[in-house]
Amino acid sequence: MNKKVINTDQAPQAIGTYSQAIQIGPQTFLSGQIPLDPNSMELVSGQEAQIRQVFDNLNAVAMAAGGSLQDIVKLNIFLTDLEWFSKVNEIMAEYFQPPYPARAAIGVAALPRGAEVEMDAVMVLES
Repeated sequence: MNKKVINTDQAPQAIGTYSQAIQIGPQTFLSGQIPLDPNSMELVSGQEAQIRQVFDNLNAVAMAAGGSLQDIVKLNIFLTDLEWFSKVNEIMAEYFQPPYPARAAIGVAALPRGAEVEMDAVMVLES
C-alpha cells in the first residue's frame, strides 16, 4: 500500500499526531477539520462563520489532493449542539451540488479547542 501524505498551508496545520489527509490510490481520507483560521490558528466565532470555515478548510485539503468538495463521497459532521443541524444543511447546499455525499451528523459532548463543529470526509478521484 502506497500512502501519500496531503498537506497544505491553506488549511490549519495538524495540531496532533495526524496528517491533514492521506491518499491511497483514488481514495483520499480527509482528517477532521474544526473552524480554525489557517493563518492565525484561532477559532472563528459565530455559528455561520464556524460552519463556513470548516467547509473552506475541507475544500483546501481536497484541492491540495487534486480534487474538490464535489469529489467527496462521505461526509461526517460532528456538532456539540444539534440545533446547528439546519444551518449546516443550509450552508452545505451552497458548497455542494447534487448528488450530495453520503453523510452522518452526530451530536458530541465536546470538540477540540472548544469548536462547535468538526467534519471529516472521504474523497474519491477518478483515475
